[in-house]
Order: sequence, then structure tokens, then C-alpha cells
Amino acid sequence: MSAVRSPETYLLRDMTPADIDDVAAIESRSYEFPWTSGIFRDCLRVGYCCRILCAGEQAIGYSIVSFGASEAHLLNLCIRPDFHGMGLGRYLLSHTLEQVKQTGVKTVFLEVRPSNEIALELYRSAGFVEIGHRRAYYRSARGREDALVLALELEI
Repeated sequence: MSAVRSPETYLLRDMTPADIDDVAAIESRSYEFPWTSGIFRDCLRVGYCCRILCAGEQAIGYSIVSFGASEAHLLNLCIRPDFHGMGLGRYLLSHTLEQVKQTGVKTVFLEVRPSNEIALELYRSAGFVEIGHRRAYYRSARGREDALVLALELEI
């Protein structure tokens, strides 16, 4: 495990095209069916809110949010596996939600695998509630896995 750092040693900034290889590497280390570099490039190209979390010069996490019709969709939030258990997912989610609030958005949605218990606990502890599910949404080693749809009403 990496050394624990205080929050002030982390930098949260806008993602740039130069970050794509690092972000894709984190994604590949984190998921069995990762997003491709092309997907991350497309997110930047269409203007999604793409943020990267760094420890010094090293990318250790990222978040991607799309906006539309007074709502936001948290498309991806990930912390590099060797930085898990340090509260950085909560840190990144908190900052991401603060940025979303500043846009005046009222509701944030996301999908999460029911099998991803750590992410579910993080989102629920932040106030997200389950509002539905999508059948066979995710690829999995056994075919397809449903997604839980979660929502958070923001107080502006």
C-alpha cells in the first residue's frame, strides 16, 4: 500500500488529453471490462467535466460527469487500487459533488454494479438512494450484470 498522505498533498485538477494514458492505466487496473482510451478522449472532446486526482505528479484517481436538463450523471469515479482504503474515493466524490452543485444542478444520477459493495457503501453514505435498476447493463465474466440506478438530490 502507498504511504498515507494528508489531503493537502493531493491535487484535484481538470483532466487533459495528456492524462489519458495514465487514466486508462488506472481504469485497466481497476476493472475487468475497462473503458478504453478512446472513451476517455471522447469524454474530453464533448466537454464532460473530467477531473483527475494526483499525489504529486502521479495520477491516482479521476471522475467524469456529464450534464443535461438540470441534472448530472456521474459516469465514472475511480481510485487507483494501491490507494484504496485511504478515504480518497470519498474525498474525490465530495469534491466532484461540490463542483456539480456550483453548476446549479439539482439531481445527480449514477449506475453501479450490485456486486461493487465498496462503491455502493460510498455512494449511500454520501446520500445517494436507489431509484431503479437496469437489466444486463454491465459486461461480466458470467455474461451480463444488472446495474443499480442511484440518485442524489442536491441542496443548493
